[in-house]
Amino acid sequence: MVPISVTASAFYNSTAFDTEALHIEQFKDSALAHFSYAVSAGKKAVLIDPGRDPKQYYQFAEKNGLEIVGVIETHPHADFISAHDEIRKTKKAVIYTSKLTKATYPHHPFDEGDEIKLTSHVKLKAIHTPGHSPDSISVVLEEQGRNTAVFTGDALLFGDVGRPDLRGYSGDFATQKKVLASQMYYTVRKKFATLEDDVKVFPAHGAGSLCGKAIRNVNESTIGYERKNNYAFNDMSEEVFVKILLSDQPLIPYYFPFDVEKNKAGSLPYESSIGSVPRLSDNFNPSKNERIIDARKAEIFRKSHQAKAINIPDGGKFETWLGSIQQPGQSFYLTASSQAELDALLGKTAKIGYESLIKGAYVYNDKTGSVSDELPIAAFSGNPENYTIIDVRTEKESAAQPLFSSAIHIPVTELADRLSTLPKGKPIVIHCASGYRSAIGSSIIKAEFSDAVVYDLGEAVTTFLK
Repeated sequence: MVPISVTASAFYNSTAFDTEALHIEQFKDSALAHFSYAVSAGKKAVLIDPGRDPKQYYQFAEKNGLEIVGVIETHPHADFISAHDEIRKTKKAVIYTSKLTKATYPHHPFDEGDEIKLTSHVKLKAIHTPGHSPDSISVVLEEQGRNTAVFTGDALLFGDVGRPDLRGYSGDFATQKKVLASQMYYTVRKKFATLEDDVKVFPAHGAGSLCGKAIRNVNESTIGYERKNNYAFNDMSEEVFVKILLSDQPLIPYYFPFDVEKNKAGSLPYESSIGSVPRLSDNFNPSKNERIIDARKAEIFRKSHQAKAINIPDGGKFETWLGSIQQPGQSFYLTASSQAELDALLGKTAKIGYESLIKGAYVYNDKTGSVSDELPIAAFSGNPENYTIIDVRTEKESAAQPLFSSAIHIPVTELADRLSTLPKGKPIVIHCASGYRSAIGSSIIKAEFSDAVVYDLGEAVTTFLK
Protein backbone atom coordinates (compact mmCIF):
# COMPACT_ATOMS: atom_id res chain seq x y z
CA MET A 1 0.00 0.00 0.00
CA VAL A 2 1.50 3.34 -1.06
CA PRO A 3 1.30 5.94 1.74
CA ILE A 4 -0.30 9.24 0.72
CA SER A 5 -0.04 12.56 2.51
CA VAL A 6 -2.17 15.49 1.33
CA THR A 7 -0.62 18.87 2.02
CA ALA A 8 -1.58 22.50 1.59
CA SER A 9 -0.08 24.74 -1.05
CA ALA A 10 2.14 26.79 1.23
CA PHE A 11 3.38 24.20 3.70
CA TYR A 12 3.77 20.47 4.23
CA ASN A 13 2.25 18.47 7.05
CA SER A 14 3.42 14.92 6.47
CA THR A 15 4.22 12.47 9.23
CA ALA A 16 7.62 10.80 9.37
CA PHE A 17 8.07 7.95 6.94
CA ASP A 18 10.69 5.40 5.91
CA THR A 19 12.73 7.04 3.16
CA GLU A 20 13.70 3.63 1.80
CA ALA A 21 10.02 2.83 1.10
CA LEU A 22 7.90 4.18 -1.73
CA HIS A 23 6.05 7.36 -0.78
CA ILE A 24 3.79 9.80 -2.62
CA GLU A 25 3.36 13.30 -1.27
CA GLN A 26 0.55 15.39 -2.73
CA PHE A 27 0.63 19.20 -2.60
CA LYS A 28 -2.52 21.23 -3.24
CA ASP A 29 -2.93 24.82 -4.34
CA SER A 30 -6.65 25.46 -3.78
CA ALA A 31 -6.70 28.82 -5.60
CA LEU A 32 -5.69 27.18 -8.87
CA ALA A 33 -7.13 23.74 -8.05
CA HIS A 34 -3.64 22.43 -8.77
CA PHE A 35 -2.11 19.20 -7.50
CA SER A 36 1.62 18.48 -7.64
CA TYR A 37 3.52 15.49 -6.32
CA ALA A 38 6.78 14.22 -4.89
CA VAL A 39 7.44 10.53 -5.48
CA SER A 40 10.25 9.23 -3.30
CA ALA A 41 12.09 5.96 -2.67
CA GLY A 42 15.65 5.17 -1.66
CA LYS A 43 16.16 8.76 -0.43
CA LYS A 44 15.57 10.12 -3.94
CA ALA A 45 12.56 12.21 -4.95
CA VAL A 46 11.09 13.13 -8.31
CA LEU A 47 8.64 16.03 -8.51
CA ILE A 48 5.69 15.95 -10.90
CA ASP A 49 4.10 19.15 -12.24
CA PRO A 50 5.42 21.52 -9.53
CA GLY A 51 3.93 24.98 -9.01
CA ARG A 52 5.76 28.31 -9.23
CA ASP A 53 7.04 28.54 -5.63
CA PRO A 54 9.54 25.70 -5.06
CA LYS A 55 9.95 26.35 -1.33
CA GLN A 56 7.36 23.78 -0.25
CA TYR A 57 9.16 21.02 -2.18
CA TYR A 58 12.53 21.99 -0.76
CA GLN A 59 11.15 21.99 2.78
CA PHE A 60 9.54 18.60 2.28
CA ALA A 61 12.75 17.09 0.92
CA GLU A 62 14.92 18.62 3.63
CA LYS A 63 12.67 17.47 6.46
CA ASN A 64 12.67 13.90 5.20
CA GLY A 65 16.29 13.60 4.11
CA LEU A 66 15.49 13.37 0.40
CA GLU A 67 17.41 14.50 -2.66
CA ILE A 68 15.35 16.00 -5.47
CA VAL A 69 16.88 14.32 -8.53
CA GLY A 70 14.24 14.97 -11.16
CA VAL A 71 11.23 17.01 -12.25
CA ILE A 72 8.62 15.63 -14.65
CA GLU A 73 6.48 18.02 -16.69
CA THR A 74 3.49 16.16 -18.10
CA HIS A 75 2.97 19.02 -20.61
CA PRO A 76 3.46 22.81 -20.79
CA HIS A 77 0.81 23.99 -18.37
CA ALA A 78 -1.61 26.75 -19.35
CA ASP A 79 -3.02 27.77 -15.98
CA PHE A 80 0.09 28.21 -13.84
CA ILE A 81 3.83 28.74 -14.11
CA SER A 82 5.98 25.78 -13.15
CA ALA A 83 9.21 26.02 -11.16
CA HIS A 84 10.83 23.21 -13.17
CA ASP A 85 13.72 25.27 -14.53
CA GLU A 86 14.41 26.98 -11.19
CA ILE A 87 14.52 23.56 -9.49
CA ARG A 88 16.88 22.31 -12.19
CA LYS A 89 19.27 25.17 -11.54
CA THR A 90 19.00 25.10 -7.74
CA LYS A 91 19.02 21.35 -7.11
CA LYS A 92 20.85 20.14 -10.24
CA ALA A 93 17.78 18.04 -10.97
CA VAL A 94 17.02 16.65 -14.42
CA ILE A 95 13.84 17.86 -16.11
CA TYR A 96 11.93 15.14 -17.95
CA THR A 97 9.31 16.03 -20.56
CA SER A 98 8.14 14.86 -23.95
CA LYS A 99 10.24 15.73 -26.96
CA LEU A 100 7.00 16.92 -28.56
CA THR A 101 6.96 19.83 -26.11
CA LYS A 102 9.89 21.41 -27.95
CA ALA A 103 11.06 22.88 -24.66
CA THR A 104 13.96 25.34 -24.90
CA TYR A 105 15.26 24.73 -21.37
CA PRO A 106 17.77 21.86 -20.78
CA HIS A 107 15.81 18.63 -20.40
CA HIS A 108 15.82 14.87 -20.95
CA PRO A 109 13.18 13.53 -23.37
CA PHE A 110 10.63 11.37 -21.56
CA ASP A 111 8.28 9.61 -23.94
CA GLU A 112 6.39 6.34 -24.40
CA GLY A 113 8.50 3.48 -23.01
CA ASP A 114 11.06 5.67 -21.23
CA GLU A 115 11.71 4.97 -17.54
CA ILE A 116 13.19 6.61 -14.47
CA LYS A 117 14.48 4.18 -11.83
CA LEU A 118 14.33 5.41 -8.25
CA THR A 119 15.43 2.04 -6.85
CA SER A 120 15.78 -1.46 -8.25
CA HIS A 121 12.10 -2.04 -7.38
CA VAL A 122 10.55 1.37 -8.10
CA LYS A 123 10.33 3.05 -11.48
CA LEU A 124 8.38 5.78 -13.26
CA LYS A 125 7.26 5.01 -16.82
CA ALA A 126 6.10 7.48 -19.46
CA ILE A 127 3.06 6.89 -21.64
CA HIS A 128 1.94 9.25 -24.41
CA THR A 129 -1.56 10.51 -23.59
CA PRO A 130 -2.49 13.25 -26.10
CA GLY A 131 -5.88 14.92 -26.11
CA HIS A 132 -5.60 17.83 -23.72
CA SER A 133 -2.49 18.81 -25.63
CA PRO A 134 -0.53 17.05 -28.38
CA ASP A 135 2.52 16.66 -26.13
CA SER A 136 0.83 15.30 -22.98
CA ILE A 137 2.42 12.40 -21.17
CA SER A 138 1.23 10.50 -18.10
CA VAL A 139 3.51 8.77 -15.63
CA VAL A 140 2.88 5.23 -14.41
CA LEU A 141 4.43 4.33 -11.07
CA GLU A 142 5.59 0.72 -10.90
CA GLU A 143 6.62 -1.04 -7.70
CA GLN A 144 8.10 -4.54 -7.81
CA GLY A 145 6.76 -5.07 -11.32
CA ARG A 146 3.22 -3.97 -10.47
CA ASN A 147 1.51 -0.75 -11.60
CA THR A 148 0.61 1.22 -8.47
CA ALA A 149 -0.42 4.70 -9.58
CA VAL A 150 -0.67 6.93 -12.62
CA PHE A 151 0.03 10.67 -12.65
CA THR A 152 -2.17 11.88 -15.45
CA GLY A 153 -1.37 15.59 -15.74
CA ASP A 154 -4.39 17.23 -17.37
CA ALA A 155 -5.33 14.19 -19.45
CA LEU A 156 -7.47 12.11 -17.08
CA LEU A 157 -9.22 14.11 -14.35
CA PHE A 158 -11.61 13.12 -11.56
CA GLY A 159 -14.83 12.34 -13.44
CA ASP A 160 -13.61 14.15 -16.54
CA VAL A 161 -10.80 14.50 -19.07
CA GLY A 162 -8.75 17.57 -19.96
CA ARG A 163 -10.32 20.03 -22.37
CA PRO A 164 -8.91 19.88 -25.92
CA ASP A 165 -9.40 23.53 -26.88
CA LEU A 166 -6.46 25.24 -25.17
CA ARG A 167 -3.72 24.64 -27.68
CA GLY A 168 -4.26 26.42 -30.99
CA TYR A 169 -0.96 25.10 -32.26
CA SER A 170 -1.79 25.72 -35.93
CA GLY A 171 -3.73 28.32 -37.87
CA ASP A 172 -6.89 26.18 -37.99
CA PHE A 173 -7.96 26.19 -34.35
CA ALA A 174 -11.42 24.67 -34.94
CA THR A 175 -9.91 21.69 -36.75
CA GLN A 176 -7.12 21.18 -34.26
CA LYS A 177 -9.35 21.04 -31.19
CA LYS A 178 -11.34 18.30 -32.92
CA VAL A 179 -8.09 16.48 -33.65
CA LEU A 180 -7.14 16.65 -29.98
CA ALA A 181 -10.62 15.54 -28.89
CA SER A 182 -10.28 12.51 -31.17
CA GLN A 183 -6.86 11.77 -29.71
CA MET A 184 -8.37 11.87 -26.23
CA TYR A 185 -10.93 9.26 -27.29
CA TYR A 186 -8.13 6.83 -28.06
CA THR A 187 -6.00 7.89 -25.09
CA VAL A 188 -8.79 6.90 -22.71
CA ARG A 189 -9.42 3.57 -24.42
CA LYS A 190 -5.91 2.48 -25.36
CA LYS A 191 -3.90 3.89 -22.47
CA PHE A 192 -5.93 4.53 -19.31
CA ALA A 193 -8.49 1.75 -19.81
CA THR A 194 -5.69 -0.83 -20.10
CA LEU A 195 -4.45 -0.12 -16.56
CA GLU A 196 -5.60 -2.25 -13.63
CA ASP A 197 -8.64 -1.20 -11.60
CA ASP A 198 -6.69 -0.62 -8.37
CA VAL A 199 -4.17 1.77 -9.94
CA LYS A 200 -4.52 5.12 -8.14
CA VAL A 201 -5.20 8.19 -10.28
CA PHE A 202 -3.41 11.45 -9.46
CA PRO A 203 -4.07 14.33 -11.90
CA ALA A 204 -2.62 17.83 -11.91
CA HIS A 205 -6.01 19.42 -11.26
CA GLY A 206 -9.13 19.05 -9.15
CA ALA A 207 -12.56 20.64 -8.89
CA GLY A 208 -12.61 24.31 -9.85
CA SER A 209 -9.91 24.13 -12.51
CA LEU A 210 -10.69 25.56 -15.93
CA CYS A 211 -8.72 22.72 -17.51
CA GLY A 212 -11.87 20.58 -17.31
CA LYS A 213 -15.61 21.20 -17.16
CA ALA A 214 -16.98 18.70 -14.63
CA ILE A 215 -14.18 17.72 -12.25
CA ARG A 216 -15.20 15.81 -9.10
CA ASN A 217 -14.17 17.34 -5.77
CA VAL A 218 -11.78 14.67 -4.43
CA ASN A 219 -8.02 14.33 -4.02
CA GLU A 220 -7.50 10.88 -5.53
CA SER A 221 -9.30 8.15 -7.42
CA THR A 222 -8.64 4.79 -9.07
CA ILE A 223 -8.81 3.55 -12.63
CA GLY A 224 -11.61 1.20 -11.58
CA TYR A 225 -13.72 4.03 -10.18
CA GLU A 226 -13.14 6.21 -13.24
CA ARG A 227 -13.95 3.29 -15.53
CA LYS A 228 -17.38 3.01 -13.89
CA ASN A 229 -18.16 6.66 -13.21
CA ASN A 230 -16.27 8.85 -15.69
CA TYR A 231 -18.31 9.55 -18.85
CA ALA A 232 -15.15 9.42 -20.97
CA PHE A 233 -14.96 5.64 -20.45
CA ASN A 234 -18.54 5.04 -21.60
CA ASP A 235 -19.22 2.89 -24.63
CA MET A 236 -19.75 5.45 -27.39
CA SER A 237 -18.52 6.25 -30.86
CA GLU A 238 -15.62 8.61 -31.46
CA GLU A 239 -18.02 11.10 -33.07
CA VAL A 240 -20.29 11.18 -30.01
CA PHE A 241 -17.30 11.45 -27.65
CA VAL A 242 -15.87 14.42 -29.56
CA LYS A 243 -19.22 16.20 -29.52
CA ILE A 244 -19.61 15.71 -25.76
CA LEU A 245 -16.06 16.76 -25.00
CA LEU A 246 -16.23 19.96 -27.03
CA SER A 247 -19.58 21.09 -25.63
CA ASP A 248 -20.03 23.46 -22.67
CA GLN A 249 -16.34 24.09 -22.05
CA PRO A 250 -15.66 27.09 -19.78
CA LEU A 251 -13.92 30.29 -20.81
CA ILE A 252 -10.28 30.38 -21.85
CA PRO A 253 -8.56 33.08 -19.77
CA TYR A 254 -6.21 35.50 -21.52
CA TYR A 255 -3.22 34.17 -19.61
CA PHE A 256 -3.45 30.52 -20.73
CA PRO A 257 -1.51 30.84 -24.04
CA PHE A 258 0.94 33.18 -22.29
CA ASP A 259 1.70 30.58 -19.61
CA VAL A 260 2.13 27.75 -22.14
CA GLU A 261 4.89 29.68 -23.87
CA LYS A 262 6.57 30.71 -20.62
CA ASN A 263 6.53 27.11 -19.40
CA LYS A 264 8.11 25.91 -22.64
CA ALA A 265 10.94 28.37 -22.09
CA GLY A 266 11.31 28.14 -18.30
CA SER A 267 10.53 30.90 -15.82
CA LEU A 268 12.67 33.22 -13.73
CA PRO A 269 13.29 32.27 -10.07
CA TYR A 270 10.18 32.91 -7.97
CA GLU A 271 11.61 35.04 -5.15
CA SER A 272 13.93 37.20 -7.25
CA SER A 273 11.26 37.82 -9.87
CA ILE A 274 8.82 39.06 -7.22
CA GLY A 275 11.62 41.10 -5.66
CA SER A 276 12.24 42.89 -8.96
CA VAL A 277 8.77 44.46 -8.95
CA PRO A 278 9.18 48.18 -8.08
CA ARG A 279 7.69 49.10 -4.69
CA LEU A 280 6.24 52.60 -4.81
CA SER A 281 5.19 55.09 -2.15
CA ASP A 282 1.69 54.92 -0.68
CA ASN A 283 -1.00 56.44 -2.90
CA PHE A 284 1.30 56.64 -5.89
CA ASN A 285 -0.45 58.34 -8.81
CA PRO A 286 0.20 56.71 -12.21
CA SER A 287 -0.38 58.76 -15.35
CA LYS A 288 -3.95 58.79 -16.62
CA ASN A 289 -3.36 56.28 -19.43
CA GLU A 290 -1.90 53.60 -17.19
CA ARG A 291 -3.87 50.50 -16.14
CA ILE A 292 -4.40 50.13 -12.38
CA ILE A 293 -5.54 46.85 -10.84
CA ASP A 294 -7.00 47.60 -7.42
CA ALA A 295 -7.29 44.38 -5.39
CA ARG A 296 -8.97 45.87 -2.33
CA LYS A 297 -12.36 44.66 -1.17
CA ALA A 298 -15.25 46.00 -3.23
CA GLU A 299 -16.82 47.87 -0.30
CA ILE A 300 -13.53 49.68 0.36
CA PHE A 301 -12.96 50.39 -3.33
CA ARG A 302 -16.42 51.97 -3.68
CA LYS A 303 -15.71 54.49 -0.91
CA SER A 304 -12.45 55.81 -2.42
CA HIS A 305 -10.38 54.73 -5.42
CA GLN A 306 -8.21 56.12 -8.18
CA ALA A 307 -9.92 57.15 -11.37
CA LYS A 308 -9.95 54.42 -14.04
CA ALA A 309 -8.84 51.72 -11.59
CA ILE A 310 -10.17 48.22 -12.23
CA ASN A 311 -11.38 46.50 -9.07
CA ILE A 312 -10.47 42.79 -8.92
CA PRO A 313 -10.94 42.03 -5.21
CA ASP A 314 -8.44 39.68 -3.64
CA GLY A 315 -10.02 36.32 -2.92
CA GLY A 316 -9.78 32.60 -3.43
CA LYS A 317 -9.54 32.88 -7.22
CA PHE A 318 -7.72 36.19 -7.66
CA GLU A 319 -5.09 34.66 -9.95
CA THR A 320 -7.66 33.32 -12.39
CA TRP A 321 -9.71 36.52 -12.47
CA LEU A 322 -6.62 38.66 -12.96
CA GLY A 323 -5.55 36.48 -15.88
CA SER A 324 -9.08 36.53 -17.31
CA ILE A 325 -9.47 40.33 -17.22
CA GLN A 326 -5.91 41.54 -17.76
CA GLN A 327 -4.35 40.69 -21.10
CA PRO A 328 -0.67 39.66 -20.95
CA GLY A 329 0.32 42.21 -23.56
CA GLN A 330 -0.53 45.13 -21.27
CA SER A 331 1.44 46.27 -18.23
CA PHE A 332 -0.30 47.48 -15.08
CA TYR A 333 0.10 48.90 -11.59
CA LEU A 334 -1.06 46.84 -8.61
CA THR A 335 -2.48 48.30 -5.42
CA ALA A 336 -3.78 46.87 -2.14
CA SER A 337 -4.89 48.01 1.33
CA SER A 338 -1.66 47.11 3.16
CA GLN A 339 1.90 45.96 2.62
CA ALA A 340 1.01 42.48 3.87
CA GLU A 341 -1.81 42.22 1.33
CA LEU A 342 0.48 43.55 -1.39
CA ASP A 343 3.12 40.93 -0.58
CA ALA A 344 0.52 38.16 -0.83
CA LEU A 345 -0.84 39.54 -4.09
CA LEU A 346 2.59 39.64 -5.69
CA GLY A 347 2.98 35.95 -4.90
CA LYS A 348 -0.38 35.26 -6.51
CA THR A 349 0.44 37.22 -9.65
CA ALA A 350 3.72 35.31 -9.92
CA LYS A 351 1.87 31.98 -9.94
CA ILE A 352 0.52 32.89 -13.38
CA GLY A 353 3.64 34.76 -14.53
CA TYR A 354 2.06 38.21 -14.32
CA GLU A 355 4.62 39.71 -11.95
CA SER A 356 6.63 40.53 -15.07
CA LEU A 357 3.81 42.83 -16.23
CA ILE A 358 3.66 44.94 -13.06
CA LYS A 359 5.15 48.43 -13.49
CA GLY A 360 4.88 49.13 -9.77
CA ALA A 361 3.08 48.04 -6.61
CA TYR A 362 1.86 50.29 -3.82
CA VAL A 363 -0.60 50.68 -0.96
CA TYR A 364 -3.65 52.84 -1.57
CA ASN A 365 -5.35 54.23 1.55
CA ASP A 366 -6.36 57.73 0.44
CA LYS A 367 -9.87 58.56 1.71
CA THR A 368 -10.41 61.40 -0.80
CA GLY A 369 -10.42 59.46 -4.07
CA SER A 370 -13.25 58.79 -6.49
CA VAL A 371 -16.47 57.45 -4.98
CA SER A 372 -18.63 54.86 -6.76
CA ASP A 373 -22.23 55.65 -7.62
CA GLU A 374 -24.63 54.28 -4.98
CA LEU A 375 -27.68 52.48 -6.34
CA PRO A 376 -31.08 53.72 -5.08
CA ILE A 377 -32.26 50.17 -4.49
CA ALA A 378 -35.95 51.03 -3.91
CA ALA A 379 -36.19 53.04 -7.14
CA PHE A 380 -34.43 50.29 -9.06
CA SER A 381 -36.64 47.54 -7.63
CA GLY A 382 -39.77 49.48 -8.50
CA ASN A 383 -38.76 50.52 -12.02
CA PRO A 384 -35.93 48.35 -13.41
CA GLU A 385 -36.95 49.43 -16.94
CA ASN A 386 -35.42 52.85 -16.20
CA TYR A 387 -31.96 51.28 -16.11
CA THR A 388 -29.69 49.47 -18.53
CA ILE A 389 -29.08 46.18 -16.73
CA ILE A 390 -25.95 44.17 -17.59
CA ASP A 391 -25.77 40.54 -16.48
CA VAL A 392 -22.06 39.61 -16.30
CA ARG A 393 -22.53 35.94 -15.38
CA THR A 394 -21.64 33.12 -17.75
CA GLU A 395 -24.04 32.22 -20.54
CA LYS A 396 -24.95 28.99 -18.77
CA GLU A 397 -25.74 30.77 -15.48
CA SER A 398 -27.76 33.47 -17.17
CA ALA A 399 -29.85 31.00 -19.16
CA ALA A 400 -30.50 28.81 -16.11
CA GLN A 401 -31.61 31.65 -13.83
CA PRO A 402 -32.57 34.89 -15.61
CA LEU A 403 -33.19 37.67 -13.09
CA PHE A 404 -34.31 40.65 -15.19
CA SER A 405 -36.19 40.29 -18.46
CA SER A 406 -34.56 43.38 -19.97
CA ALA A 407 -30.99 42.50 -18.96
CA ILE A 408 -28.23 42.46 -21.56
CA HIS A 409 -25.99 39.46 -21.10
CA ILE A 410 -22.25 40.10 -21.42
CA PRO A 411 -19.90 37.81 -19.46
CA VAL A 412 -17.48 39.87 -17.39
CA THR A 413 -14.55 38.35 -19.28
CA GLU A 414 -15.92 39.82 -22.52
CA LEU A 415 -17.06 43.16 -21.14
CA ALA A 416 -13.96 45.22 -21.95
CA ASP A 417 -14.10 44.12 -25.59
CA ARG A 418 -17.81 44.96 -25.94
CA LEU A 419 -18.02 48.36 -24.26
CA SER A 420 -18.85 50.08 -27.55
CA THR A 421 -22.07 48.05 -27.80
CA LEU A 422 -23.54 49.34 -24.53
CA PRO A 423 -26.69 51.47 -24.89
CA LYS A 424 -26.45 55.13 -23.94
CA GLY A 425 -28.87 57.35 -22.08
CA LYS A 426 -29.79 55.34 -18.97
CA PRO A 427 -27.99 54.63 -15.71
CA ILE A 428 -26.24 51.26 -15.87
CA VAL A 429 -26.70 48.49 -13.28
CA ILE A 430 -24.27 45.57 -13.22
CA HIS A 431 -25.14 42.26 -11.57
CA CYS A 432 -23.75 38.74 -11.24
CA ALA A 433 -24.73 36.02 -8.76
CA SER A 434 -23.02 37.19 -5.57
CA GLY A 435 -21.36 40.58 -6.10
CA TYR A 436 -17.79 39.62 -6.97
CA ARG A 437 -17.98 39.81 -10.76
CA SER A 438 -20.28 42.83 -10.69
CA ALA A 439 -17.56 44.71 -8.77
CA ILE A 440 -15.15 43.94 -11.59
CA GLY A 441 -17.67 44.74 -14.30
CA SER A 442 -18.85 48.06 -12.90
CA SER A 443 -15.27 49.26 -12.49
CA ILE A 444 -14.43 48.28 -16.08
CA ILE A 445 -17.33 50.33 -17.44
CA LYS A 446 -16.70 53.33 -15.17
CA ALA A 447 -13.00 53.34 -16.08
CA GLU A 448 -13.95 53.67 -19.75
CA PHE A 449 -16.96 55.98 -19.40
CA SER A 450 -16.17 58.32 -16.51
CA ASP A 451 -19.28 60.45 -17.09
CA ALA A 452 -21.68 57.50 -17.07
CA VAL A 453 -23.72 56.59 -14.00
CA VAL A 454 -22.71 53.01 -13.20
CA TYR A 455 -24.17 51.06 -10.29
CA ASP A 456 -22.92 47.79 -8.85
CA LEU A 457 -25.90 45.80 -7.59
CA GLY A 458 -23.39 43.82 -5.52
CA GLU A 459 -24.62 41.42 -2.86
CA ALA A 460 -28.11 42.93 -3.09
CA VAL A 461 -28.60 40.67 -6.12
CA THR A 462 -29.47 37.88 -3.70
CA THR A 463 -32.79 39.61 -2.95
CA PHE A 464 -33.80 39.10 -6.59
CA LEU A 465 -32.90 35.41 -6.72
CA LYS A 466 -35.93 33.17 -6.93
